[in-house]
Amino acid sequence: MEYTFLIVDDVQANVEEFLTIMEEFPQFTCVGMASAKDQAIDMILELMPQLVFIEIAGGNKKSDLSLSLITELHQYLNTLPKFIITTASPAHAFDAIGAGVFDYVLKPVKPASLRKTIFKYIRLHAVLPHSFVLSQRETGAGEAHAEINTQDARTAPDDLKPGADPSYTSPVADSTTICIKSYGDYQFIPVNEIMYLKADNNTTDFILQNGRKLTAYKTLKHYEVNLPYFFFRVHNSYIVNSNHVSRINTGKSLVYLNGGEVSISFSKTFKDNIDTLIKLIAPEYL
Repeated sequence: MEYTFLIVDDVQANVEEFLTIMEEFPQFTCVGMASAKDQAIDMILELMPQLVFIEIAGGNKKSDLSLSLITELHQYLNTLPKFIITTASPAHAFDAIGAGVFDYVLKPVKPASLRKTIFKYIRLHAVLPHSFVLSQRETGAGEAHAEINTQDARTAPDDLKPGADPSYTSPVADSTTICIKSYGDYQFIPVNEIMYLKADNNTTDFILQNGRKLTAYKTLKHYEVNLPYFFFRVHNSYIVNSNHVSRINTGKSLVYLNGGEVSISFSKTFKDNIDTLIKLIAPEYL
């Protein structure tokens, strides 16, 4: 199942920047962009997106972008999309909460801030990530080239949804797999077996839970924007799979994986990702 969103903003540069960040979440599809209030209302009624990201203090007065857009929609719809405010000032936050918005994100929009909002939405709707296919080309002894393409999205069965089982913590099902293709050879690996990724100059090493290493001839940055949302960049050289995180020591700046068998350093640059990771794994901790 894919989720749709509409962007309402009267500055094209903001729209383009926002779309770039949203590429991290392939299960969310942009169905349209509006730059004025009347246009936005018409597109919402026509396209019925689940999410609307809206600037409510636009730079162009003629765009008439404000919370009144939400008020007017109540005249036509019994159930409104989830509205997420994206604006430069916190001054409208109180009014936005009164209007029933889903979240309030300050500009310039930071990937970490938007990621938190998306996680909240995903959690409420129990969305599982896409499955992935990696096409692998042998380039030498033990070396491979890997590229990632998204395929079908899946929703969690009732017994895996948060709240149905108090032991539920993991955002991904064990059956979600990737296919590593080398000519006529197809290797199927559960995505949850990927423990972490490590940068090595212009290549990236995939480290699996069983100790196997797959070298891919793409940069870590490439995989940061293409892997599912439960993979977190924690260092210039590392991306970790949140499903393998067993401990985080903020004093020592270490993330422990696989029951503490592996430790990965995290840097202050990615501290927001660490905070989000903690909230994702355990929203309420004792």
